Amino acid sequence: MADTVLVTGGSGYIAGFTIRQLIAEGWMVRTTVRSLSREAETRRLLNVDNARLSFHEADLDHDAGWAEAVAGCTHVAHIASPFPAAAVRDAQDLIRPARDGALRALKFAHDAGVARFVLTSSSAAIAYGHVPDRALYTEADWTNPEAPGLAAYIQSKTIAERAARDWVMAHGTRLEFCTINPVAVLGPVMGRNLSTSVLIVEKMLSGALPGVPNLGFAIVDVRDVADLHVRALRAGNMAGERFIASGPFLQMAEIAGILKARVPEARGVSTRHIPDLLIRIAAKFSPMVRQVAGELGKTRGMDASHARDVLGWAPRPVEETLVDCARSLIDQSIVKTRK
Repeated sequence: MADTVLVTGGSGYIAGFTIRQLIAEGWMVRTTVRSLSREAETRRLLNVDNARLSFHEADLDHDAGWAEAVAGCTHVAHIASPFPAAAVRDAQDLIRPARDGALRALKFAHDAGVARFVLTSSSAAIAYGHVPDRALYTEADWTNPEAPGLAAYIQSKTIAERAARDWVMAHGTRLEFCTINPVAVLGPVMGRNLSTSVLIVEKMLSGALPGVPNLGFAIVDVRDVADLHVRALRAGNMAGERFIASGPFLQMAEIAGILKARVPEARGVSTRHIPDLLIRIAAKFSPMVRQVAGELGKTRGMDASHARDVLGWAPRPVEETLVDCARSLIDQSIVKTRK
C-alpha cells in the first residue's frame, strides 16, 4: 500500500512540482488550499493522476480543516508560507502566518501520528544578519532575526523554522522533522500565478527592468527543490536534518547575459549597468528597492554539499534552469517578446 503524504499549499510553485513527482513515484497525495474554489484550476495545471490526489481547505491562520487534511497521512511536506512580491507595512503580517502555520501543521501532524515532517524553510533563515557577512554559508549558520534592516520575509522564515524546531524538541515527539532551505527558486512555470523569484526573470524578459544593478542571488531549479523534498520524505533517519537547496550565485548581469545568449526572443533583456547610487536614491522612495539596496555588491553563496552527500541530490546546470524559465514564460504568453 502506498504511503500517503499531505503537501500544504498545493497551488504554490514548489508544492506543485513536488506533488507531480510524488504522484509519478506512486504516492497518494493530499494537498491544502485556502479555498476549494482553486481546486479545478490547480488540478488542470498539475495534470496528474487525479485518483491519487485529493484537496482539502485549510488556512495557515485557522485550525479548521487541518485534522481532516492530515488524518491517515504517514508524511507531511509543509510548503505553504506567505511570500509577497511587495513590501509589507507590518512584519507580523508575514511572521505570524509563517510561524503559527508551521506550528499548526506540526501539531495536527503529531496528533495524527505522522512519521515524517519536512518543512520548507529558506536560505533566508541561514545567510543574513551576520557580522561580518561571508561569501559562503552552510546549514550550521543561522540568520539573526534581530539584526537591523532585515526584510520581513527573512525574519518570518527564520522565526518559523526556529519555532518549529523548538516545538519538536519540547514535545519529545517521535515524528521525524527536517527542513529544506532553498535559495531563489526558478525554472518552468505551470501558469500565470508567478512566484516572487520568477517575477524577476519575467521583468527582465519583458523589458520592465531598464538595466541590471550590482545585485545577485543564488539560484536553484524548482524541479530540483521538489526532488530534494521527495528524497527527504522517503530517506531514513532524517530527524533534525537541514538541507540547503542551491546552485551557484549569479550576478544579475550574468543572468541577463545567459538569457540574451540562449533565448533569441529575449530582446527585452537589458544588460546596461545601473549604478549603485541610483539604486540607493530609489531606495529612499521605494520600500521594495529599500529591501535589496543593502545587498549591493554582496555575494551570499550557499554550500549544498550536505544534500549531495546525504541524499544523493544533484541539481541541474543553472543555464538550463534560466532558459527553461524563460521559455516557459514565453511559450505560455506570460511574457510578450519584442519583435
